[in-house]
Amino acid sequence: MGRLSAVLLVLVLVMVTEIGPMVGEARTCESQSHRFQGLCFSSTNCGSICRGEGFTGGHCRGFRRRCFCTKHCS
Repeated sequence: MGRLSAVLLVLVLVMVTEIGPMVGEARTCESQSHRFQGLCFSSTNCGSICRGEGFTGGHCRGFRRRCFCTKHCS
């Protein structure tokens, strides 16, 4: 009986972790900013410039410190 309970518990946990992330998950698309000039060290500044470009936000990324804009996409 104990072994059956353990197997059922593992199956339930696997099913929950498979189903969980798919509920309400939105993809985020990225695009390098066209207006940001120079090296990006402030994600706050990057985000405000990206909002001016019609995106929902932005962040600094990569070795070359570029500003990448983000938005929700389908």
